[in-house]
Amino acid sequence: MPELIANRLKIRKKEIMKDMFCHSGEETSVVLHRDDWASHDQIWRGSFEGRKIGTGITVIFFSTDEIGKGPRWHVHPYDEVFIVRKGRAFFTIGDQMVQASEGDILLGPANIPHKFHNLGPGRLETTDIHLSDRWIQSDLEDGALQSREKNK
Repeated sequence: MPELIANRLKIRKKEIMKDMFCHSGEETSVVLHRDDWASHDQIWRGSFEGRKIGTGITVIFFSTDEIGKGPRWHVHPYDEVFIVRKGRAFFTIGDQMVQASEGDILLGPANIPHKFHNLGPGRLETTDIHLSDRWIQSDLEDGALQSREKNK
């Protein structure tokens, strides 16, 4: 699965760059100031949807100081790229479990359930790039919890 993730990232890189900076064959630039996307003035937390600025990506800036906290089990109909900016996280992407730390980049393929949480110590900050012009998410029952219940 790591090779699959690496290959999908390579393939999508050109598409991502095109979506980010080219529209209708014309190069454009958009500047978003912190007030445009941030929900906190000191912490990297907030989001923006690409459809509001004419691009095919949506970005979520996630941050938590609470160990064990993070997005619950969910799925998107598009790929998602996770960049761990600060701290350590435990990711579950499908049946793959990965401990990631500052500087690591992971890919959550389209239609594959995933979640992550802060391993600590300290703050976890991620930049989550959704390869869609809008945030589409279906929350799911926690697969790990379901497996534990079946094995009882």
